[in-house]
Amino acid sequence: MRLSPWGFAAVLPGPIFASCRLFQPVSHIRGVTTPMSHDTAPIWRKPMSLEGLNASSRNTLMAHLDIIYTDVGPDWLEATMPVDHRTHQPLGMLHGGASVVLAETLGSLAANMAVGPDSYCVGLEVNANHLRAKREGVVTGRCSPLHLGATTQVWQIEIRDERGRLLCTSRLTMAVLKHKRDKDSSGE
Repeated sequence: MRLSPWGFAAVLPGPIFASCRLFQPVSHIRGVTTPMSHDTAPIWRKPMSLEGLNASSRNTLMAHLDIIYTDVGPDWLEATMPVDHRTHQPLGMLHGGASVVLAETLGSLAANMAVGPDSYCVGLEVNANHLRAKREGVVTGRCSPLHLGATTQVWQIEIRDERGRLLCTSRLTMAVLKHKRDKDSSGE
């Protein structure tokens, strides 16, 4: 397991995350309109570890495409995806839909980790600009927030090749929703 310099490896509650190294959550950052710098406080409101993130992908589309979470920072999350027969389109190049799967995977997970335990996020819109073709190897996606609001979040995802060349840029808009309270537990 790889930890960030801030001592967290960083996702979802449950038994597979019980052994994760935790960090103290910070207050929700609202009104961010540009990518945050790396000297800001962590935005993550839930504990996560790379091991736990990757374990949560078992038996999902992410596992089928071999998307692996590889690094996390105070305001960004990174994952890799191979470019091979699973992610090719008929001409032998990386399928644009596979790039969007990587982008939405990163942005959705990051959005859900950046809200408190009483909230969750669902996708509203995703778009992508495919800038360069890729035939083989590995691509790396990195997402960071453009806006973290009370009811919406906007995430920027850049997908690059091994040489750091930008292949795809994507933007994901998420709705922030509150968990419904159980009437039995609320005393009603």
